[in-house]
Amino acid sequence: MSKPILEVKIPLNKTLKNFGSLFVSSFAIHFYSMNIKKFLFVLAFAAFMSQKSKAELIYNNFIYDSLVETVIFGQNTSVYSPLAIMELGKTNAMRLKFDKLKADNEFYQYTIVHCSHDWKPSNLQKTEYIEGSFMGDIMDFEYSTNTFQQYVQYELIFPTLDMQITKSGNYLLKIYRNFDENDLVLTRRFMVVESVTSITGTARPATNATDRFSKQEVDFEINYENFDLQNPFTNINTVIIQNNSWNNSIQNLKPMFMSNNMLQFNYENENVMVGTNEFRYFDIRSLRSFSTNVVDKYTDSLRNAVLKGEEIKAHLNYIKTIDYNGKRVIQNTDGQDATENGDYVLVHFSLRSDNELNVGDVYVYGELSDWRLQDKFKMTYYPNEKIYYLAVKLKQSYYNYHFVTKDPETGKVTYDFTEGNHSETENDYTVLAYYYDNYYGYDRLIGYTTINTMTDRK
Repeated sequence: MSKPILEVKIPLNKTLKNFGSLFVSSFAIHFYSMNIKKFLFVLAFAAFMSQKSKAELIYNNFIYDSLVETVIFGQNTSVYSPLAIMELGKTNAMRLKFDKLKADNEFYQYTIVHCSHDWKPSNLQKTEYIEGSFMGDIMDFEYSTNTFQQYVQYELIFPTLDMQITKSGNYLLKIYRNFDENDLVLTRRFMVVESVTSITGTARPATNATDRFSKQEVDFEINYENFDLQNPFTNINTVIIQNNSWNNSIQNLKPMFMSNNMLQFNYENENVMVGTNEFRYFDIRSLRSFSTNVVDKYTDSLRNAVLKGEEIKAHLNYIKTIDYNGKRVIQNTDGQDATENGDYVLVHFSLRSDNELNVGDVYVYGELSDWRLQDKFKMTYYPNEKIYYLAVKLKQSYYNYHFVTKDPETGKVTYDFTEGNHSETENDYTVLAYYYDNYYGYDRLIGYTTINTMTDRK
């Protein structure tokens, strides 16, 4: 007599690793002569893999997939602008591009999450800030051609007609795969502003004598003449960002005083940031001809570019140079198409130092590192050669960067021991003004401005 068939209901998702999901349709699997203990072991292992694969959502610009490189995110304009901000109710849009370093394409989805002024999930439901579909597909991609490093580049322009944003404030863009929001690929911060106020300001050397030669002071005022502002000293929060770096931004700055529909932020300490130094730079837009600050190029399994050895600048006087304030220009001048023909290059950085610095780890920092202190951009000290060294894969581009240290206690970026700080340095500052709406229960972004230390200085 044949043995009975054991029928077990197992949850079905897109892949085997999601066996543990309890919220999707199920199907029947028939096991003939199967030991129930073995089956339970398979279930337990699948559930374990499902939990292991789920990445913790980080409310910051973050890459969860190690094969993802060169994330470009900003306003959808002809001239690249990495300032991730758009106007509520306007036809402007955001554009995201990123590379996946493998030869075959994957299918990605995206959604957005509304956040508070300090980048925590807000109390709003998706129906309150999205009109239309809550998720979308990334359909545009291109394969690399004639490159040593094969990759697929993906592009997303949003919001679309199917997904309209109805509230201002901070947002997190989530890219994921397999229709599983826990299978994260990358996240990006962006802001939606309703310009119901106007902000003007200046950036200049700090007022206090002790900081005058090393720090910069950002004074500004908010005109709310056409906006019904309630409890400004409680409900207003402002943020100052230097060169698109959230790491050392000034948060939760309150008005100093108010008069005649104006909020004044003319502090002497609370609105002061270190001046840093002008950015270092190198050019690898061409791999065939001479490049600025590149001393050698060669090819093995990958293209290589050796940068000139750099010196610590912390003890040097300020020297004015023209830079791009930490940004990059993704461009390939060897081929006809920067998207399809731009190759990846193993870039070799070196920083001379007679001794290993005892003030924290040294990193390469800028838009090239996502404005984060990433492990893959951490340098290693070689005492015999007396250099800090790093080799990291980057796409053909013109790059700006700094050498920085990481404060071991605060985790903040520090320039004191590598680049130095100067009040003369040319920097961009973005000022964001948030207003907590007591009636609707969320932080509205009611205005912003960008101030430059050269053009907006008194």
